[in-house]
Amino acid sequence: MQSNLRFGRNIAGRVLLLLLGGIILLIVSCSPSRQPVEKTAADILGNPDYQAISFGSYRELSRDVQPTIPQLKEDLKILSAMGIKLLRTYNVYYDEASNLLKAISDLKKEDPAFEMYLMLGAWIDCKNAWTELPPDHNMESEKNAGEIDRAVALAQQYPDIVKIIAVGNEAMVKWAASYYVQPGVILKWVNHLQNLKKQGQLPETLWITSSDNFASWGGGESEYHVEDLNQLIKAVDFISMHTYPMHDTHYNPDFWGVPDSEEGLSDLEKTEAAMLRAKGYAMSQYESVVSYMKSLGVNKPVHIGETGWSTQSNERYGDEGSRACDEYKSAVYYKHLREWTNAAGITCFYFEAFDEQWKDAANPGGSENHFGLFNLQAQAKYMIWDLVDAGVFKGLTRDGQPITKTFNGDKDAVMKTVKAPPTTEETKAYSPQNN
Repeated sequence: MQSNLRFGRNIAGRVLLLLLGGIILLIVSCSPSRQPVEKTAADILGNPDYQAISFGSYRELSRDVQPTIPQLKEDLKILSAMGIKLLRTYNVYYDEASNLLKAISDLKKEDPAFEMYLMLGAWIDCKNAWTELPPDHNMESEKNAGEIDRAVALAQQYPDIVKIIAVGNEAMVKWAASYYVQPGVILKWVNHLQNLKKQGQLPETLWITSSDNFASWGGGESEYHVEDLNQLIKAVDFISMHTYPMHDTHYNPDFWGVPDSEEGLSDLEKTEAAMLRAKGYAMSQYESVVSYMKSLGVNKPVHIGETGWSTQSNERYGDEGSRACDEYKSAVYYKHLREWTNAAGITCFYFEAFDEQWKDAANPGGSENHFGLFNLQAQAKYMIWDLVDAGVFKGLTRDGQPITKTFNGDKDAVMKTVKAPPTTEETKAYSPQNN
C-alpha cells in the first residue's frame, strides 16, 4: 500500500514538473528577446525596417584627425535612435572603418538589442591616382590588393556586422578623372571575393557589389556598355547605383528649369514642382539601370548606394548658379526619396549622416561640406526637425552638445533662404550641356 502511494506521488510530481516546465517554456517563448535574430544582407536590403545611410564621422579639416571610438559611439547612438541600422563606409585604409566596427561591437556587448550593420567599402584606384603622374586608367593601383585584403580581414573579424562589401566607389565612372578604372578591374576583385565565399573564407551570406554612378551600371551612354560590365552585373549579388539630381541641376538641368507653363506659380510652388521633377529624374535613372540589367537576361536587386541633396553651396548649385541648395529643398528631396524607396522595397543609402568639412577644406561654403542631416554644431537640419520635436534625441549628444535644430527652429528663417529655380531659359546661361 505504501509503495503504491509512493508510486502515485512520484507520478503526480513528475506531471507537475512537466506542467511547470511547459508553462516556463511558454512564458520564455512569448517574452520579447533582447538578442536580435542574426540577419543577412538578403534580410536587410529592401527592408524598410532597416534604414540605410552613408557614414563619415570626420569632424576636422583633414582626415589625418581620425574620429575617436567615443565619438563614433555618439554618432551610432544618434543614428540608431532614428531607426538607421545599415551604414555605408568608403575605405579601409584609414582607421575610421575598423574603429567603427569596434564601436558597434562594443555597443552590442553593452546592449544585445543594439543593431547596426555595414556595407564595407574597399577603395579602388587606377595606377598613378592622386599623384603628379598622369593617371593610367587601363592599369590599377598596386595599393588595391592591400585594400581588398584589409576589407576581407574585417569581414572575417566582424561577420555579425559586415554584411556587404562594396568594391570601389564611383570607380568606373569616367568623370572621376583622377582615379577611375575600367570595369575589368572591379570584376576581377568581385570575382576574387566571390571565390573566397565559395572556399569558406568568407560567409556565404556576405553580399558583394560595387557602388557606382548609374551610367557606370549601363544606365547612361553606350560607351559604358562593354562586356566586362555585363559580366560584372552577372557577378555581383546586387547592384548599388548612385543618382544625384542635385548635381545635374547644373550639369543636365533640363528637368530643373521652370518651364513657361509654371511661370505664373508662386516661388514656393515653383520649388515644389521642381523637386517633384527631381524625384522623377532619380527614378528614371534607377529604371535605366534596371532596364539595362534586364536586357542582359539578369534579374537581381538594384539598390541606391548614394543619393543626397546639399543644404548649402557658394558655387554651381548656389544663388549664382542653379539655386538648388538650401535646407528646405534638401528636406523635400529627403522625404520624396525615403517615401519612394520604402514603398518600392529599395534600400537607399542616403548621403550623408553628418556634415564633413574635409571634403572641400579650402572652401567652407562648398556644397560637398554640407550634405549631412546634421551639421558640425550638433544641429539637426530642417528635414529631421520632427524627430527633435518627438524627443528622439533626448539625452543624446554629439561632442558633448545636445541635439538641437538649425535656424533655432525658426521655419520662417529657413524659408527666407529658399529661392525658386531658374527658368528653362536661364539654365542655358550656366549649363555645360546647353553651351
